[in-house]
Amino acid sequence: MHPNPAFRREDAARNLAFARARGFGVLAMSGGSGAPLLSHVPFLLNAEGTEADLHLVRSNPIARACTGAMAGRIAVSGPDSYISPDWYELADQVPTWNYVAVHLTGELRPLPPEALWDLLDRLTAKFEEQLLPKPPWTSGKMSAGVMDKMMRMIRPYRFEVTGVDGTWKLSQNKPGPVRARAAEGVAAYGQGQELALLAALMRGVDTGG
Repeated sequence: MHPNPAFRREDAARNLAFARARGFGVLAMSGGSGAPLLSHVPFLLNAEGTEADLHLVRSNPIARACTGAMAGRIAVSGPDSYISPDWYELADQVPTWNYVAVHLTGELRPLPPEALWDLLDRLTAKFEEQLLPKPPWTSGKMSAGVMDKMMRMIRPYRFEVTGVDGTWKLSQNKPGPVRARAAEGVAAYGQGQELALLAALMRGVDTGG
């Protein structure tokens, strides 16, 4: 997380809402060799923000290592872009990168195998409902026996959240008109992901002043 408190004013509720809506992040665990174990995972964060359910392929190194409670973190990334100092129209500025990111800290625990089917149905329903009016895909559309065979390749897990941190780096350290000019630069020429969303966040940011 960025150390500047100007970029860390969002409360836990907004950070959790952001992570819940995204539902996808990088699960990071400590590896035995010293190198971190990383896996990109969809997850389902509960309403209280205390538990995130997910699944891993059996051959995943994290799945092999996690036989009990295992400390880790889920990093959830949002919109981002390079910021050119020319967009500020001020002297003596330097390049930077604006972004939104939330980290969930906690412990990963294996769930019993019988929890897998419900987990997959709930996870699928979350994303399918965002595709309306398309009729949602359900596991019932699978041919007999095929789903059972595929499910034998994955395992269910629950990540128990004990800490939430967020960085919303939106040029809050710049005056409003300067930030607005940078937002226009992002919208027109930005280099990154979800540029329109990032520009909108930069325009609407509350600096607490």
